[in-house]
Amino acid sequence: MLKVGLTGSIAVGKTFVCDIFRELGCHVLDADHVARDVVGPGMPGLEQVVAEFGSEFLRPDGTLDRPKMAAEVFANEASRLKLNSIVHPLVFEAQNAWLAKIEADDPDGIAIIDAALMIESGGFKRFEQLIVVWCEPDIQLKRLIDRNRLPEAEARKRIAAQMPQDEKKRYADHLINTSNGFEDTRRQVREVYEKLKLSRY
Repeated sequence: MLKVGLTGSIAVGKTFVCDIFRELGCHVLDADHVARDVVGPGMPGLEQVVAEFGSEFLRPDGTLDRPKMAAEVFANEASRLKLNSIVHPLVFEAQNAWLAKIEADDPDGIAIIDAALMIESGGFKRFEQLIVVWCEPDIQLKRLIDRNRLPEAEARKRIAAQMPQDEKKRYADHLINTSNGFEDTRRQVREVYEKLKLSRY
């Protein structure tokens, strides 16, 4: 089985790219979903977050208040590093279990894990190939403002909190530029998929 990492900065179109890879028959895991699961109600990860940050980051129903936590970690690098130190090991563990299951079920398949902080966390080293999704900075900013309904200053702050796109691109085996819309992106994903298929042999 070919193990592939997929990453890119916030609001560059990773979800759409992953949907196309799924349509083409790849197994795809969204690390954001895993990160939500590991701090879900009753999970040890949530207990660790509350112990570190306090119960004010819980909603009345006992779930994590994600908007409040996001505001905290994007404004405070120490908080962001602390949260990542709790969540990343739990996410890695869940990803490894998923990869083992996919390999047992489909030894000739292509397994892709999508994670925004894959390079920053060092997680990309576990994969045989790395795809970096990117788009032009002005398009990224507009997408983030529109998607999250953020003021421009807050959107710029969130983008600045991540590794610059140009730096991420240097790690890539494959680049997918989503700047020119859905059909052009779909074409690029198909091209990368064909290369991935060939590289299994």
